Amino acid sequence: MRFSEYMNEWLYGEGGYYRRFDEIGKSGDFYTAVSTSAFFGASIANFLWGMIEKGDIPRDAWLVEVGAHRGYLIADMIRWLYTCDPSLIETMRFGIVERQPEVQAAQKAYLKSQFGDDVTVRHFTDLSEIGGEYGFVVANEIFDAFPCELYMEGKMAEVQAHRIFWREAPEEMRLWAQFHRLEKGEIAVGYEDFAASMAKGFKACDFVTFDYGEKYVRNDFSIRLYSKHETFPLFDEAVDLKASFRRDDITYDVNFTHVAEAFVEVGFEEVAYETQARALVRFGIIDILERYAKQATQAAYLREAGKIKTLLSPTIMGDRFKMIHLRSRN
Repeated sequence: MRFSEYMNEWLYGEGGYYRRFDEIGKSGDFYTAVSTSAFFGASIANFLWGMIEKGDIPRDAWLVEVGAHRGYLIADMIRWLYTCDPSLIETMRFGIVERQPEVQAAQKAYLKSQFGDDVTVRHFTDLSEIGGEYGFVVANEIFDAFPCELYMEGKMAEVQAHRIFWREAPEEMRLWAQFHRLEKGEIAVGYEDFAASMAKGFKACDFVTFDYGEKYVRNDFSIRLYSKHETFPLFDEAVDLKASFRRDDITYDVNFTHVAEAFVEVGFEEVAYETQARALVRFGIIDILERYAKQATQAAYLREAGKIKTLLSPTIMGDRFKMIHLRSRN
């Protein structure tokens, strides 16, 4: 089978890594910005609130998260929106796009524990189902979890019995690689369909997403496994694909040029592309921390300041992760 099919089974098939719903954070295989600090979501919500306050987007906007894991990010955003303007909880609509029933159930349980019946968060299996006038869509680390093909000098990877073989790549793939000057690396599968679904889901939309990667082609393989916060390159001799299959996370660096191209093709424009650190500061994370300092104990403030340092530090997450903001105003 193609490597993309193998990766899809690895992550989303029966017993797949993301269907097991493992913990994220210190007890899991990796941690994310969401699991690091609630101020990550608060800062994105603060940016959204600024757009509402200026009248750039309607007060009855949809706020939708894609790839929500347990629902922590959208919950953090809702809490901050309530802090900014409690009436928004009555006017705005909230949603999560999640295809896996077991994950939906866990999200519903968590959101119920946080908000009771005061906040309704609807679930969808695809963005195209929403059919809203305007949506603010947010995601954290979803594009690195799209299946990908492995390409090398005109050949593509196939997997048989958990072993990788190479065969001649189809012409369409070779032309794509030639256009993007890719000689060796990953080619994501599904970005175009995802962008098209978002375009169908809303007449107007802002999409803000964070992930690790760059806007240039590395011409090397970044695909790797994560297990208990250790990283193992896929082609490392020590990697046993059969043993790691579905047990460990598998991921790769995002090609943000590919992301932008997929969205521009369906009518979006690129508004911003910058490091996570620059984006979060621009969204107001420092101001939020200062507001928190006025009501928190010194110890609590220092704990949160340490978490935010992790989000912003160039050597940890600040520069490694990027934010891209795409907008459609059809």
